[in-house]
Amino acid sequence: MITMRKMVLSAIALTSLVGVSACGEGPASQDAPDETEAAAEPEIELTFAEMTGDAAAGERVFVQCKACHLLEEGKNGVGPSLYGVIGREAGAVDGFNYSDANSGSDITWTPEIMFEYLESPRDYLPGSRMAYPGLKNAQDRADLIAYLGTNGE
Repeated sequence: MITMRKMVLSAIALTSLVGVSACGEGPASQDAPDETEAAAEPEIELTFAEMTGDAAAGERVFVQCKACHLLEEGKNGVGPSLYGVIGREAGAVDGFNYSDANSGSDITWTPEIMFEYLESPRDYLPGSRMAYPGLKNAQDRADLIAYLGTNGE
């Protein structure tokens, strides 16, 4: 999904540049790129390994998760408890009714997998009941994962 989005955005940016070139228009100065050139810069995709998470900042990001998830062991909300989620197998919290997609996924929630999943949960795990659209900001995801690793301590 991410690759398709990049391809579409790249095609739009390329089309814009070709249109500007065909009109004979260009930047007024070679020293200062115009908005078209800035928009054409490729999106940089970061991996979890390239990030450093800040648990204190992640605690602030977790506010978005609190509507459905708790960080207390054995206490589920609309979503399962996230206590001990890092390193846990998907669908493993006792007493929570998971979707078949989640319980049958064979996923272990490593920081790397959590980083990818949190960007767009429904794209990463089709059939999941998680309604949250995802955290697009890579630093927010890394911070949240750092915080989840502390179990809210």
